[in-house]
Amino acid sequence: MRNAGRIVALLAMFMGAGLVGAGASSRAADEPSIAPSGVREGLASYYARSLDGKRTASGVPFDNDAFVAAHPTYPFGTRVRVTNLRNRRSVTVRVIDRGPTSAVRRRGVIIDLSRAAADALGFLKAGRTRVRLEVLD
Repeated sequence: MRNAGRIVALLAMFMGAGLVGAGASSRAADEPSIAPSGVREGLASYYARSLDGKRTASGVPFDNDAFVAAHPTYPFGTRVRVTNLRNRRSVTVRVIDRGPTSAVRRRGVIIDLSRAAADALGFLKAGRTRVRLEVLD
């Protein structure tokens, strides 16, 4: 039992120093520390209507009528040109949320778009389409 007391004391000391814990830091865990670059290709999907008005990971309420998106790693506020590779239509969206979920990403979806962006790209009926992402800033 004396060893248990020492272990508790050591854990308390490390937690106080920030070396052990639930991952708290001065920076959000899902915010990357470097800016994205380059071009990526994959699938895009779009948000359900039921999410309209819900708070996003950035704290901004989601608006299905705005040209916004969710990306797993791009910093919030990043502007991305999304091009539908089937019809060559393009839109510019701003990243305000995290997603798609890891299960959906395993199926090749690299970005979730607002309904307005999906409509402008012409894939509402299909639900998904192949896209190219180009980071603008």
